[in-house]
Amino acid sequence: MTVKEQNEASRPSHFIRNIIADDREKNVHQGRVHTRFPPEPNGFLHIGHAKSICLNFSMAEEFGGKCNLRFDDTNPAKEEQAYIDAIKADIEWLGFRWEEPVHYASDYFDQLHDWAVYLIGQGKAYVCHLSPDEAREYRGTLTEAGKDSPYRNRSVEENLRLFEQMKNGELAEGSCVLRAKIDMSSPNINLRDPIMYRIRHVSHHQTGNKWKIYPTYDYTHGQSDAIEGITHSICTLEFEDHRPLYEWYLDNLPIENKPRQYEFARLNLNYTVTSKRKLKQLVDEGHVNGWDDPRMPTISGMRRRGVSPAALRHFCEMIGVARSESIVDVGMLEHAIRDDLDKNAPRAMCVLNPLKVVITNYPQDQIEQLKAPNHPNKPEMGERQLPFAREIYIDVDDFREEANKKYKRLVLGKEVRLRNAYVIRADEVIRNAEGEIDEIRCTYDPETLGQNPLDGRKVKGVIHWVAAHRCLDVEVRLYDRLFLAEHPDAKKDVDFLTHINPDSLRVLQGCKAESSLANAHPEQGFQFEREGYFCLDRFDATEDKPVFNRTISLRDSWSKLDSEN
Repeated sequence: MTVKEQNEASRPSHFIRNIIADDREKNVHQGRVHTRFPPEPNGFLHIGHAKSICLNFSMAEEFGGKCNLRFDDTNPAKEEQAYIDAIKADIEWLGFRWEEPVHYASDYFDQLHDWAVYLIGQGKAYVCHLSPDEAREYRGTLTEAGKDSPYRNRSVEENLRLFEQMKNGELAEGSCVLRAKIDMSSPNINLRDPIMYRIRHVSHHQTGNKWKIYPTYDYTHGQSDAIEGITHSICTLEFEDHRPLYEWYLDNLPIENKPRQYEFARLNLNYTVTSKRKLKQLVDEGHVNGWDDPRMPTISGMRRRGVSPAALRHFCEMIGVARSESIVDVGMLEHAIRDDLDKNAPRAMCVLNPLKVVITNYPQDQIEQLKAPNHPNKPEMGERQLPFAREIYIDVDDFREEANKKYKRLVLGKEVRLRNAYVIRADEVIRNAEGEIDEIRCTYDPETLGQNPLDGRKVKGVIHWVAAHRCLDVEVRLYDRLFLAEHPDAKKDVDFLTHINPDSLRVLQGCKAESSLANAHPEQGFQFEREGYFCLDRFDATEDKPVFNRTISLRDSWSKLDSEN
């Protein structure tokens, strides 16, 4: 078996892959595979979009096809260029490349308008003056058929005249809409004369002030797919009931190459909200510090937090592609992140709550350059130098004046090993005027570098440290889950904001990091030994003040809490 065949055999099978493979075998669409990712530029992409991106781009890549990036920019009132730029950056960061050029639904506004005129001419679309409240009343319910609009049987000539007036901006916003004439008694409510065009007297970020009417997503979607030659239009499951409408437009317009729509279950993650409206509320009301806040489930937020594109892609592969809705445990995402960082993140030492230690028997002016592996299991990642001197910092939590045998760190009168360095013994505690511990006086055993004490003393504990005069003063941001509730937006009568975790961000100043981290670059992941995985912040870190974000803890601290709740 070739390497290519082995890779193909190792890929998990799912129904979308099977459909495309079967189409290729039967020469459907002349054997072509052309997918698309069609985001709305009204917010940043989130973890759910990552699944869709991976699916659409990977299927095109696997079957030697193409994948378009098309912005569904049919609602200019909520769209911004900043969102477009962020979406492009997210896709590229994930490691995918779209088929050039970038497409916009607005590229097809002229053709969509002409097709709307065609449907009017065929007696299959009409201008309706029902108010929104009247339209809801006429539409019916899931159990009751709708009833025809009083404007449904206008003549073709009158509809063409009114639609032209809509296009020219001669009619007020909300005064009327263009609707498809399908079936007001259909059990599928999406076929009850859906809206095709609304009047909007707003400027568009791509077309300027050319248009006073804008098409709906349902009208735009299938026709844009057809224009671009899309073969497999892959959507999330909420569009399943829209598929008959998607097909109605294609069947009733002069379109030869017709794409097919397929639906898969969207990604639902616990302890998370992915509603764009709610994510925007978090940003607008200042509960987080922007769309790329590391607590946000946005791709930009996870990137800033230190999650790698490989970890996100692996997670999307782990959860698979299915037809039935389910909720994925966020622990699976965290496992993918930890696994990736454990294998690939170089090690470093950073003392989050520093306590000075003076090694009294170490030469006053001596600075020793010790060596430490960048990764314990990857010698190919090389080594780094650790300056060692008379004064060092350890963590406050790594010292006690008295402790039982289970405590494996530094205790007054006892010994502990410094990571990649010597064994030290705590001899004396120095207090300040308030009675607080100011520093620890210790002695070191110069014969214990890289080996156990010669007289057979057993030192069980190992703690991390940094040299006091050769360290970096850094800010450390300890990020945690944004929500305490497993399903923060499940109850309609409870504001999801009440479930925000008040400890989702703790900022520590005056942390002491080893000097090698001066060479860290933004987004580079490190394991701060015994503390967790961190990365240099891509925006706030400066040469004078490095800022490190905690990506994730070393171990899952939530599983125990979940079992207790």
